[in-house]
Amino acid sequence: MGRLLIPRIAVALVAIEHVYILVLEMFFWNKPLGMKTFNLTQELADATTTLAANQGLYNGFLAAGLFWGLFTGNRVFKIFFLACVIVAGVFGAATAAPKIFFSQALPAIIALGLVLALDKAPAARRSL
Repeated sequence: MGRLLIPRIAVALVAIEHVYILVLEMFFWNKPLGMKTFNLTQELADATTTLAANQGLYNGFLAAGLFWGLFTGNRVFKIFFLACVIVAGVFGAATAAPKIFFSQALPAIIALGLVLALDKAPAARRSL
């Protein structure tokens, strides 16, 4: 049980981060917290609110997949959704802001490494 706790905590932290991003993008994008977080002007934030809400919803799906992997103990789900977070983080870093790599992709890379190294759940626990 001890060796499974560390990767579970890492996956949970990545999932919680994406719930936080969902809240920021869906509900606070054009509010002071969202504008400060994403370095936006009021005009740009107001013009892109719908786009940000859509983006926030996708972050919610990433969180949901990670939570599902934690809830079911399904290692494959955890690996798949962490890989999705990594791809999204790398793409965001390349196209929007380099800091996205460090805030999103890197935590997911660390969590993925921990899952691969320590989460060797029996096959029966990994199935749906």
